[in-house]
Amino acid sequence: MSAPGRWPTWEPRPRRPRHLLRRVLAVALVTVLALLGLGAGGFWWATEHYGDQVTRIPDAFPKGPRPPEPPDHDGGTTFLLAGVDSRSDRPTTGSDATGRLWRYGAQRSDTLMLVHLSNDGRSASTVSLPRDSWVPIPGHGSAKINAAFSWGGPPLLIQTVERLTGIRVDHFGVIDWHGFRSLTDAVGGVPVTIERDSYDPEQDRHFTAGTHVLDGEQALAYVRQRHGLPGGELDRIKRQQQFLQSLVGRIRADVSLTDPLGTDRMLDAITRAVSVDDRMSNGDLRALAFGLRRLSSAHTRFSTAPIVRSDMIRGQYVLILDRPALRAQLRAVEAGDPPGEEPATARR
Repeated sequence: MSAPGRWPTWEPRPRRPRHLLRRVLAVALVTVLALLGLGAGGFWWATEHYGDQVTRIPDAFPKGPRPPEPPDHDGGTTFLLAGVDSRSDRPTTGSDATGRLWRYGAQRSDTLMLVHLSNDGRSASTVSLPRDSWVPIPGHGSAKINAAFSWGGPPLLIQTVERLTGIRVDHFGVIDWHGFRSLTDAVGGVPVTIERDSYDPEQDRHFTAGTHVLDGEQALAYVRQRHGLPGGELDRIKRQQQFLQSLVGRIRADVSLTDPLGTDRMLDAITRAVSVDDRMSNGDLRALAFGLRRLSSAHTRFSTAPIVRSDMIRGQYVLILDRPALRAQLRAVEAGDPPGEEPATARR
């Protein structure tokens, strides 16, 4: 007798019909495709479901003429992202909002970034506009750019940025301090590397050199610090850019076709924290989510609006921008050929 589990030596091993092998492979292929289909369908359902819950800002865009799309435009999308410094005790952005997004004089834009995503979603360029930039604000003369939101909400802010840059803003997103903290906590904290010890006398906080995972409260203090930093406002911009890059990495890790629970959790956190313009459809949000999945840090560039000098105007510290250079910089971004300069610096 042959050993158990072995073919007898006097009987030839039967050959499996080739059609049986093909059938097994076909079944396996169909199973994999079905699982992928469920994953894609689940992702579609999640973005559609949460897209309906995203807080849309009515009439966010200004009325009247707006910058045309240049002929060499790469077909990508430009977002204006704003962080507002509302001192409201209640959230004012996202689905958690119980307070008004904008009231005259109550909020200013603490952070302003123009983010251009390429048409294929594989690269992104971010240009920060310092809050102390001295610019023309339609109907109000010249002032710091952060006053535009305070005086006229999203429409005046978008109009100010478009006239300053010559760039057409496709979509607008805004988050307040409450939303910033909650989103940071929702991703389990965000890792940042602090180059040197510093102390912020305004917030009475110490920041220790090294890599730390910051929770919402710590992260807000980190990105708000400018006192105690050698470059002041411009060092703060570098921190904000660094934080955004790390946050996007956290979000990308959770938004996945193969991790519906992670996707569900992340989309829920975003919808609770962020408000967007009412022209952004669920399809736009889904395309953005897919785009973030393909985006890598190697293809993400950060820069700051070029600055001529700092100055004191009406008793205020301000930054004077090089407007022609800024427009040229942003035209290159829209054409898919962003300049590689380091963030601009200016001395106090």
